Amino acid sequence: MPQKEKEEIRNMFDDIAPEYDSFNHKSSFGADSRWRRRAVREIADEARPLRILDVATGTADFAIAIAEKAAQGSHITGIDISEGMLEAGRKKSRGMPIDLLTAEAENMPFPDSTFDRVCVAFGIRNFEDRAKSLSEMYRVLKKGGKLVILELSYPKNRLIFAFYKFYSFKILPEMGACMTGNKEAFLYLPKSILKFPLPLEFMPMLNRTGFNNIRHKQFMFGVCRMYTAYK
Repeated sequence: MPQKEKEEIRNMFDDIAPEYDSFNHKSSFGADSRWRRRAVREIADEARPLRILDVATGTADFAIAIAEKAAQGSHITGIDISEGMLEAGRKKSRGMPIDLLTAEAENMPFPDSTFDRVCVAFGIRNFEDRAKSLSEMYRVLKKGGKLVILELSYPKNRLIFAFYKFYSFKILPEMGACMTGNKEAFLYLPKSILKFPLPLEFMPMLNRTGFNNIRHKQFMFGVCRMYTAYK
């Protein structure tokens, strides 16, 4: 991804940050919260305190959900390239065991084997270099630690896909334009979903990075997919 395109994505998320959470909840009819809860159960699955990294944390919705369920003494670090999204997240997460930092997924400012869990919710499709980002996640994860990725996708059933495509490319951009005034952002987002690999391609990518015991679940006919893997 050229640096100019990366800057455009950063600026886009800065611009839509104030209405981003509201748009996600309304456009998915609340399903995004249910999907996050499923992922949180995979992350906060031990009684001991955990160090957790939330990559592409955005406005910290996912980090907050994790903090509410993780064992006492756990700490969540969230990173994102959009300072506008992080600022919205800092306001929401004040007083919680969450630190939000500006950092790139391809070059994380953490030592090797720092975290018990690494997670990404609805962000990996926007990464500049997906292979390098996965390698960084593997590097900062402790031996035996778990990776959890939640990402939007598309259904393989032709009839359902036809409705999905109409809703994503016709309805959602108009809804986004009304809420934020930025129609282009909500044309970019569905395009990025269609470009993201399906499980048959993405799971081998995780394996090549070094992850093992890789699993996949789909929600709502494949509109959302969750991947879990271990170091």
